Amino acid sequence: MSRDCENTVVVGCGAVSVDFLATVAAFPKPDDKIRSTSFKVQGGGNAGNALTCASRLGLKPRIISKVADDTQGREVLRELEADGVDTSFMAVSQEGTSPFTYVIVDSQTQSRTCIHTPGYPPMKPVDLSESSLLTALNGAKIVYFDGRLHETALVVAHEAVKKNIPILMDAERLREGLDDLLQLADYVVCAAQFPQAWTEASTVPKALVCMLLRLSNIKFVIVTLGKDGCIMLERSFNEGPSTEEMDVDQLLESLEMRKNRRTHIPTCISSSVTKLHAEGIGTVFGKLYVGTAENVPPSELIDTTGAGDAFIGSILYAICANFTPEKMLCFAATVAASKCRAIGARTGLPYHTDPCLASFMN
Repeated sequence: MSRDCENTVVVGCGAVSVDFLATVAAFPKPDDKIRSTSFKVQGGGNAGNALTCASRLGLKPRIISKVADDTQGREVLRELEADGVDTSFMAVSQEGTSPFTYVIVDSQTQSRTCIHTPGYPPMKPVDLSESSLLTALNGAKIVYFDGRLHETALVVAHEAVKKNIPILMDAERLREGLDDLLQLADYVVCAAQFPQAWTEASTVPKALVCMLLRLSNIKFVIVTLGKDGCIMLERSFNEGPSTEEMDVDQLLESLEMRKNRRTHIPTCISSSVTKLHAEGIGTVFGKLYVGTAENVPPSELIDTTGAGDAFIGSILYAICANFTPEKMLCFAATVAASKCRAIGARTGLPYHTDPCLASFMN
């Protein structure tokens, strides 16, 4: 573990749930009756998964979320606590139901389909007292939001800004209240479809330029692309007068051509600091990075559930450990690949002592 990360506190606010994971030989057709080939019950939810990942890597996470005092809610808390996540800031409703998700894992396509039932009653700002909020943020190095519980999240985010604690935002898809959170974020990690959905730009690179222009606080934005790796745009604050201007789509194309396709381990290629032009949108100074995913053999690829959460948990660690962007993207890809070698969002999450992470942790 990096010495920079010993006893480093991170705070996350967002979804927790119980996942009911059924693996099937092939996804059922309408009106089919099929049998599962395996079944597992495990804690889930974006924030719960990402913070479990961060804890196993060596951080000290605290989670803000809500469950009911039912069998599922108690199991959510027990599992998080067993993994070293501090649940003392969680709201527990005496009435109602805890959130849960049915997950169908298709062995044929290695895809997963989620059917989520939110908890009731939903979390509101009144569920988190001011003293609890201040205690949760005390000593925190970074705060992370997965876009859920937006009213409570916004209260937490404003307090984090007051305390100069940086914010990492998981932008999975368009959600109520997400724009307000994005305006306060320092770092954004997006799912593949989000940048274009949010900006209406014609390409992903143009959309990333647009996000940096619209969100003035953002230091970097990453879009994850599953087996195709990721793209990251980092803002530069040191633009020189001689920095050349380049079309952002053409720059991405040139970086893609430099990928080493012969290696199975994650790699990262970057541009120099460039004046990046997106036609019809504008120009930003920055660096573009292309990260590759680990090439997991089909026989080892079990389940992609929670791979994005593993990636985000790794990014939290990498920011706290002051990794370079290149090291950060390769590290996150390695952790996400490890997760995909086991069923469920948490089973395959590596610990900081795992041999697959040795080259990053030394």
